[in-house]
Formats: sequence, structure tokens, C-alpha cells
Amino acid sequence: MSKIIRKIISTKAAPKPVAPYSQAVQVGHTLYLSGVVGNDKDSAKLVSGGVVQETKQAFENLGKLLEAGGSSFANVVKTTVLLKDINNFKAVNDIYQEHFKEPYPARVAYQVGKLPLDAEIEIDAVAVTGELETTYVNV
Repeated sequence: MSKIIRKIISTKAAPKPVAPYSQAVQVGHTLYLSGVVGNDKDSAKLVSGGVVQETKQAFENLGKLLEAGGSSFANVVKTTVLLKDINNFKAVNDIYQEHFKEPYPARVAYQVGKLPLDAEIEIDAVAVTGELETTYVNV
């Protein structure tokens, strides 16, 4: 039986975890990215400016993790978007669409009671590494 390799991905280009978890973990060609918030990598504090600036920073952090794992936004297959206030859904979607193009990843988004660092948004993702070919099934 062959071994399955689990790679722990860590990069100084993104903020350090605020709890006991890995920034990302790769198993085979699947890359699991832990939730990111809009905090600065150097100060570890949330950026100022509310949900829009936090969302932009969260996507920057997510991009650095994708890059460290040998992937990209184009190879993301699933995201989870956690919002402090669901009324910010449109503002977040506008920024989301700057990073994800059709075909969009599968996604869930919902309002939660509280996020780490009292953030406005947290995003996690599942991506693949390597060359990705997309086909469509319409039934």
C-alpha cells in the first residue's frame, strides 16, 4: 500500500494563525486552506476601513496561501464565506468577483455570531494543484 503524503503549507507572506491550526494542508492534489480574516501579516491586527477593506485583505491573505500551496484562485473549487453581518453580502460579492471568474467555485455564505479578532468576514477554501480541466454537465 502506498503512502498518502500530507504537506503542511506555511508562509510568512500571510498572517500567522491566531490559534492551533495550519495555514493550509495539502493531501494529494487537494489543498485545504484554513479560514483567513482581513488582518495584516506584520501586525496581526485587522486592517481598518470596515468590511470592504477587511475583505480585500482577506483575499490578499488567501491568495498568498494559494500561491504557497502551488495553486491559484482559478483552481479553487469550494469556498465558505462567514459574515458578521449578512447585510454586507453584496459588498463582499463585488470583491469576490474580482478574484473568482466563471466557472465560480461552489460556495456557502452565512452570518455568524462572532469571528476571530472580531472580524467582519472570514473565508476558507478548497483548491486543487496541477492542471485543471473544466467540463460542464447540464441535465
